[in-house]
Amino acid sequence: MPRNVLITFGTKNGSTAEIADFIASVLRDEGVEADVLPPWGVADVAPYDAVVLGGALYMGRWHRDARRFARQHCRALRQRPVWLFSSGPLDPSASERDIPPVRSARRAERRTGARDHVTFGGRLEAGATGRMAKAILDEGRGGDFRDFDRIAAWAAGVARELKAPVEV
Repeated sequence: MPRNVLITFGTKNGSTAEIADFIASVLRDEGVEADVLPPWGVADVAPYDAVVLGGALYMGRWHRDARRFARQHCRALRQRPVWLFSSGPLDPSASERDIPPVRSARRAERRTGARDHVTFGGRLEAGATGRMAKAILDEGRGGDFRDFDRIAAWAAGVARELKAPVEV
């Protein structure tokens, strides 16, 4: 059973970081050790038995920090279990149906040999930075669309996979 899981993320306004922290809490509740670090705080993935990598979605692209992390660490990531998540739809669609990964997340999925990718709803609230974020808020399309029950169920599934006996 993997003993130490890295959860890292690319975020702009903090919503994806909050999802990463929540995933870590679920893994810990399931008996799996988890560290949450931003990508620039990870020099090497060697100390970790598994990795969860998340990226916020902006204008149809996965956050650049998540893309860069997957690219820079792809060889090491292919040597351990990896799960990916995206956050971003500013409507309930991510809770109503499976949303396939955007092209840049699909590329990271291939590079890392990820076991799974899931898209969660996002959050965009007053005070968000960036021209697009402000425009979306001005149109009244902000809000919190994260489904923490769905996130918890996904994270618990990751924990079950990590704790499952390895078949030889």
